[in-house]
Amino acid sequence: MIDDFVVQYCQRLTKRDFILRTEKSSNKKGKREYLADVKTDRFTSEMNNYFLTIVEVPRIKIGKRQKIESLINEETLLFGKYLRGERKEWVPRIANLT
Repeated sequence: MIDDFVVQYCQRLTKRDFILRTEKSSNKKGKREYLADVKTDRFTSEMNNYFLTIVEVPRIKIGKRQKIESLINEETLLFGKYLRGERKEWVPRIANLT
């Protein structure tokens, strides 16, 4: 889901959204292209808002819906339990955006 969000965001970018900066590293001087500060701030804001999107995935304890942020945390917990041998299997829960 996060990969999809990033890909969709990047598809809206244009060449004008980037700036060229000269950098010096290890006695070498080169140019690098960066996302403009305004676009970087907007991406960060949109990404933070995306984490608050509600998805139709039951919570571990109570509820049938949760934020993407909570889903990521719960999946990390469940996967950790699987890796430690506390669960016999781990199947990632797929989220449907509402």
